Amino acid sequence: MDLKTTLDNDNITLPDDFFYNVQKYKEHLHKWNKIHNLTGAKNSQTVDEFIYDAIFPLSFLPEVSSLMDIGTGAGFPGMILAFGLPNTHVTLVEPLSKRASFLQFIKADLELKNVTVVKKRVEQMEPKIFDIITSRAVTETKMLLKLSENFCNTDTKFLFYKGEKVFDEVKDGVQNMQHKIIETKNRHYLLLGEML
Repeated sequence: MDLKTTLDNDNITLPDDFFYNVQKYKEHLHKWNKIHNLTGAKNSQTVDEFIYDAIFPLSFLPEVSSLMDIGTGAGFPGMILAFGLPNTHVTLVEPLSKRASFLQFIKADLELKNVTVVKKRVEQMEPKIFDIITSRAVTETKMLLKLSENFCNTDTKFLFYKGEKVFDEVKDGVQNMQHKIIETKNRHYLLLGEML
């Protein structure tokens, strides 16, 4: 996959420094991953797929001023979204020390003013309202909504990166919320909230 060509073909508007930041991120991830095993994405091709997967929602997301990513891991999708949304303040919530340290290192190295790294479980955070709450590969939708209770109001949107089980999860507890499932070849994006 040629990441730049694929994103250009999808008409996703990205800031000028996006690909520079992605390149630096990939270099650091490769080094850190050898020692700390931060993510299952071990080669450049898989990392590019993860990056594409993370950034694709820019093709349909509204502009927001604040975003929280629950269980960011090595940065998917939260850090990648922060590269793509320089005017959005992105809070990355990651309880594991080695992953939180990596995220903090990337923030410092790339001088990202729009990123806050929180080394806690989301349940331990002080309540605060966010415009969008995202999560990928953490838990099922119903539980994610429960974890988000202290961080949302009626205007908050949710974007959960899901697989094919998303249809069962929607039946099992979010059918009373406005929702939309955006399907791509390898991913189902579940968008929840008013005014979709």
